[in-house]
Amino acid sequence: MARDVRCEVNNCTYWGSGDKCEADAIYVVSHRGKEAEDQKETDCHTFERKAKH
Repeated sequence: MARDVRCEVNNCTYWGSGDKCEADAIYVVSHRGKEAEDQKETDCHTFERKAKH
């Protein structure tokens, strides 16, 4: 698994300083089944909205 996963979604529970993803695992899906043509056809299902304080 990649050791350096970058993320710029700072309202995600797993977002860490330096734009590092701190999730134990990453789950990415395609809008087209098992294949995608480019990044616009994918989504990160690991995202969880950070609770507001």
